[in-house]
Amino acid sequence: MAYPSQLGFQDAASPLMEELLHFHDHALMVVLLISVLVLYIIVTMVSTTLTDKLILDSQLIEIIWTILPAFVLALIALPSLRILYLMDEINDPHLTIKTVGHQWYWNYEYTDYTDLSFDSYMIPTQDLMPGQLRLLEVDHRMVIPSNSPVRVLVTAEDVLHSWAVPSLGIKMDAVPGRLNQTTLFASRPGVFYGQCSEICGANHSFMPIVVESISLNHFKDWVTFMIENE
Repeated sequence: MAYPSQLGFQDAASPLMEELLHFHDHALMVVLLISVLVLYIIVTMVSTTLTDKLILDSQLIEIIWTILPAFVLALIALPSLRILYLMDEINDPHLTIKTVGHQWYWNYEYTDYTDLSFDSYMIPTQDLMPGQLRLLEVDHRMVIPSNSPVRVLVTAEDVLHSWAVPSLGIKMDAVPGRLNQTTLFASRPGVFYGQCSEICGANHSFMPIVVESISLNHFKDWVTFMIENE
């Protein structure tokens, strides 16, 4: 999760987030090089009084500063398109979870099992246990198996919401009357935090998301426990 004074992204917990981090570093380096070049040209033009008539009217320079930006855009666009297609790819998911946004809590329905669904509310500050995070902890976490592709169907019951978990590289709008889908793949066990990323009303800041990734054997035990206590 994020920590105070953090400047970069959260640590990646999925292959998709790793790709996003690599693309961010790639694009940032391109922007940095362009900024240094432009700054150097500005400083040079301001600090020197020398001019050249070939620079004032040169077809070669116009060709260069037309082709070079196009090349830079292609250098950024091609990796971006690759990641966009990877984000839309859903290949044989092992589990499907339907996520419904309400004012102001989430409902999770495990569609591969009979009658396995629950609501997820934020734990009030006065009820927190030692070690739990304020405004981020919930009473029922969304539990998924690690190293397994999971399809998440996202919708809303009342107003616009957005289901987002930064460390997993997931952010999907929850729109009433529309069913959006995304995929997540947790590459390691852990607990990953997120929040509704759409301004959905007075308690928008109080509907956190907690995804817990556990091993497949422990996930089977959790499903059995939940069904028996439903």
